Amino acid sequence: MNNLTRVSSIAVLVVSAVSLSACSNMTHRDKATAAGAAIGGVAGSVLSNGSALGTVGGAAVGGVVGNEVGKRK
Repeated sequence: MNNLTRVSSIAVLVVSAVSLSACSNMTHRDKATAAGAAIGGVAGSVLSNGSALGTVGGAAVGGVVGNEVGKRK
């Protein structure tokens, strides 16, 4: 494994650990909103063949749906 790949892998692990710890004091509704936005962003990107507008639109719609689902629990 070359140095760039090794450094990139370590950076991804550190960023993942830090971002997961940031979710520790979020409410259920906040977590549902974030999860919906992430899923919507991926879905929007896939459906629009990587278009930035499709990705942002999917994230916005997913966030709204996740917020509504989180409100009901």
